[in-house]
Amino acid sequence: QLHVVESGGGLVQPGGSRNLSCAASGDILDYYAIGWFRQAPGKEREGLLCINTGGAVTNSAVSVKGRFTASRDSAKNTVYLQMNSLRPEDTAVYSCAATGGTTSCPPITVDEYDYWGQGTQVTVSS
Repeated sequence: QLHVVESGGGLVQPGGSRNLSCAASGDILDYYAIGWFRQAPGKEREGLLCINTGGAVTNSAVSVKGRFTASRDSAKNTVYLQMNSLRPEDTAVYSCAATGGTTSCPPITVDEYDYWGQGTQVTVSS
């Protein structure tokens, strides 16, 4: 069974960048579309974007479009979330999630994704 683990969170200054990793074990991550989500304190989980099995990024949320993108490294069985121009309102726990059985990205909603990591905290503050 697929397991995914996020890493790379931490404290970032406003305007800075951060690259999060979603590393997989138990199966080949290239077989799965991967969604990135975040949840800030007191708020619902927000879907950010999805990367399909071919490496195309789709379904980007308005809040992150043009600032966040995703990529794959097949050799490392890992997907990345590159975050640029970070703002204090980007502070949240960031999670990746995988969905199998499709090469394309489903809607970026929680119920469309099957395998979740535990999340990594990103704090944007000066």
